[in-house]
Amino acid sequence: MSRNIDRLLDIMARLRDRDGGCPWDLEQTFRTIAPHTIEEAYEVADAIEQDDMPALKDELGDLLFQVVFYAQMAREAGQFDFEAIAGAISDKMIRRHPHVFGDVTVESADAMVVRWEDQKAAEREAKAAAEGRIPSVLDGVIGGLPALTRSIKLQKRAARVGFDWAETADILDKIEEEIGELREELGEADPARLQDEMGDLLFAVTNLARRLDIDPETALRGTNAKFDRRFRRIEAWLAESGRNPAQSDLAEMEALWVRAKNEE
Repeated sequence: MSRNIDRLLDIMARLRDRDGGCPWDLEQTFRTIAPHTIEEAYEVADAIEQDDMPALKDELGDLLFQVVFYAQMAREAGQFDFEAIAGAISDKMIRRHPHVFGDVTVESADAMVVRWEDQKAAEREAKAAAEGRIPSVLDGVIGGLPALTRSIKLQKRAARVGFDWAETADILDKIEEEIGELREELGEADPARLQDEMGDLLFAVTNLARRLDIDPETALRGTNAKFDRRFRRIEAWLAESGRNPAQSDLAEMEALWVRAKNEE
């Protein structure tokens, strides 16, 4: 390994040293670190979205540190270490790229994606067989993913075996159906049923995004950024008259929103 990787591993070991290590680091477990890992991954994505290369370097370092943290805790438990992690992913990449490391020919990127998915499916089937259970095309779509991301993955897996809408218009009809069912529940005001219908609507909208080859997480991040940008303009215009949004009303703010939209 490189000098800096060895140095980072040594730093992590020192932080977890029972004799003089960091009290906070010593208290951590796999479960307590997991939320930090998710946060760091999002910060990497944000740096990429901002096209901020210096920030990306820092955020990737933070994300790498998460891997090192897990490796140290696993080593202490006698499970595996950083070297084993690197070895396992290296073996997997070689296994899944026979067109690079073997004698298989792949003619295009699309063909590569199909082969990749087929390889992963074979691995999932082998794992299910080893565990003595019936394999599912949904195996491996973990519950801890962001809900929109998991929706896309579930839908893609089902579509691979033919469980999919025939036309995009069918999905639009389904969205309208779900909106109608949500409207019906509004009169009942049953929180559980409202939540269920809202989930159905979001799932249908996510399905439309999949069909249009749009990542819903990316689309929603863009809309969030747009809302943030326009609302801050509203606040700035109100501040010019010595007011804030709480001192305005919906009609005025709506007019300012349209102004901000038109200026873009």
